[in-house]
Amino acid sequence: MADQVMDSNGDMREAAQTMASTEKKCPGCGAALDFSAAVGKLKCPYCETEVDIPAVVQEAPKMKVGVGQVQKEGAAQENLLDFKHMESSGNRDWGTATKIFSCKYCGAEMVMDVNSLSTTCEFCGSNHVTEAADDKGMLSPGGVVPFQITQQQASDLFKKWIGAKFFAPNAAKKSAQAEAFHGVYLPYWTFDAVTDTDYTGKYGKDRRVKDKDGNTKTVTDWYNTFGAYNEFIDDQLICASKNHTESFLKSIEPFNTGDNKVYSPEYLSGFKAERYTVSLEDGWNGATKDIERHLRSVIASKIRTDNRADHGEVITMNVHYSKMTYKYLLLPVWFSSFTFNGKVFQFAVNGQTGKVAGKSPVSGLKVFLTILAIVAVIVILYIIFGN
Repeated sequence: MADQVMDSNGDMREAAQTMASTEKKCPGCGAALDFSAAVGKLKCPYCETEVDIPAVVQEAPKMKVGVGQVQKEGAAQENLLDFKHMESSGNRDWGTATKIFSCKYCGAEMVMDVNSLSTTCEFCGSNHVTEAADDKGMLSPGGVVPFQITQQQASDLFKKWIGAKFFAPNAAKKSAQAEAFHGVYLPYWTFDAVTDTDYTGKYGKDRRVKDKDGNTKTVTDWYNTFGAYNEFIDDQLICASKNHTESFLKSIEPFNTGDNKVYSPEYLSGFKAERYTVSLEDGWNGATKDIERHLRSVIASKIRTDNRADHGEVITMNVHYSKMTYKYLLLPVWFSSFTFNGKVFQFAVNGQTGKVAGKSPVSGLKVFLTILAIVAVIVILYIIFGN
């Protein structure tokens, strides 16, 4: 399906109509409907009635990154990416009444249905959760990747993962109950761009020579080179939350962002969404660093291959970006946490692929008993074979 691109100061899509009620009701029994990852529809947890989510545009439209002008004293006008205008003029309609809860322990901020009553944090398990002031400047998401892994599947995958951790305390393994996992949509920016890169570099060709003593060694002859390289960058992903370490979230990637749906509040039924704390501008700056690391690696490989060399290096690189677009997406993650010896350990399961990540606590008792068993075996072997 062709990408839809719309200006940030225009209508990105038809504004979502705020629901008369903030909960979708079951047509069978009147209970609140939740989104079911198993069937991809709204489903009643009581009578199991299924309700389709209204069909809209298949994928979230891409927003053009606007360009503004700045006048420097004594200089010509210079083009700048106008992130502040894009963020201030973007869509803010979540399609339902919402409010924000803040965790005083880890700092996470959650966007929830206005009728939600939150008593614990989905990330750290703290009960120091209070309602925060609503930020009317907060953008609404353009798209969502729906949950495809159910709560029970997340629990089963985690049990298998932590079951392989021999030194994990039994209490941690028992925490892998389905009800201990909470589904949260994390905020992400994705960026597309056409990149045109001018570079200088060098390549090296190895040859074997003998020194005056007759020993063979490798000598590398280096040659300078330069060139141009262009590449279209598709969906460069940047997490828009400051409440998780980059390495932790990277460990549950990748997500198939191409499987996103245009945002509709029905996908959030029964789940919560974290508020973004990384601005669009900071997201773009982070994306360009990742993009340029990628380009440097690709160009170094290109230098080596084009010159049939053994080594290739980039010396300088000048990247020009054009036709930039972005999307604000919500991506699905199951979270659970476990407190051991006063320390909180967080676990996560990718809600789309099922990939598990986390740092497992270590049971001092199990370590001690293992060392004791090893020492006992050594002593017994010494007594047997020593005599």
